[in-house]
Amino acid sequence: MSDTQHADQKKESADELTEKLPSKAAAVHEIIRKEGEKEMRRDFFALFWSAIAGGLIMSTSMLGRGVLQAYVPDVPWAMLVEAAGYTLGFIFVITAGQQLFTENTVTPVLPFMSRPTWGKLMQLLRLWGTVLLGNFIGGLIAASVFAYLPMFSPEVDKEFVEMGHHLLEVPNGQTFATAVLAGWLIALLVWMIHAVESGRILLIFLITYLMGISDVSHVVVGMIEVTYLVLLGEATIGDSLLNFVLPTLVGNIIGGTFIFALISHAQVRADANLDVQKKEDEESRLEAKLKAKEEGREPPQR
Repeated sequence: MSDTQHADQKKESADELTEKLPSKAAAVHEIIRKEGEKEMRRDFFALFWSAIAGGLIMSTSMLGRGVLQAYVPDVPWAMLVEAAGYTLGFIFVITAGQQLFTENTVTPVLPFMSRPTWGKLMQLLRLWGTVLLGNFIGGLIAASVFAYLPMFSPEVDKEFVEMGHHLLEVPNGQTFATAVLAGWLIALLVWMIHAVESGRILLIFLITYLMGISDVSHVVVGMIEVTYLVLLGEATIGDSLLNFVLPTLVGNIIGGTFIFALISHAQVRADANLDVQKKEDEESRLEAKLKAKEEGREPPQR
């Protein structure tokens, strides 16, 4: 099937859902829920290899930002240009359809919230663990290549080191808080991508560019940067885990799952309940009208 045919079918399906369900949000929720169901049923190795590829590709965010920081003049507006490099990994991973952990803080969560069973929870945790492990392995491979192969100029290498130190120097509370924001923004991005049929690359750029200029913490990108330091002997594994990886991981999950996904699901549940109530009211009025006709209280229509 061609990409055009696939896109057309997806658009028709989304239009049909919008007509059948009480709101556009409910239609988007249903599309993401079905995708989450499919992801949770995927084979372990299919998820794992896709996640490794995702971790490798996400290193282009570190690469893009590091190169721009090395060569953009040191002026007050430099960060507005440098942040554009941060968007590269997200654009490449999402458009390529590779697995990224922070995307999965909303996509497979909606099926669990729709039917909260132990089986669904086990499927969700299996997916999270597989993707997170794959992303970390892919990021480790990329960081090793950057650290041990003579690929970049001393200026770029220096920026890579400074980027990693910056992450470890931020207080844990601030790291956690910005990670919550990052998780919420990625979940918003996933929602918006499924709500529109065109301009998706622009959406990815805008949201991840906002993340770049806001200097928020993203567990996969940041893990690659601090792993680079560990490989060079500039930081320890313990410091990297305690000062960055763990607070960022928890913050990303809370922002994506417990804030965005939960609120979005509650909104759709409220829409559905309202729609059910409207249908019940219509059925009650119809039944009353028919009963009135049977009792002769309403003249028959000609």
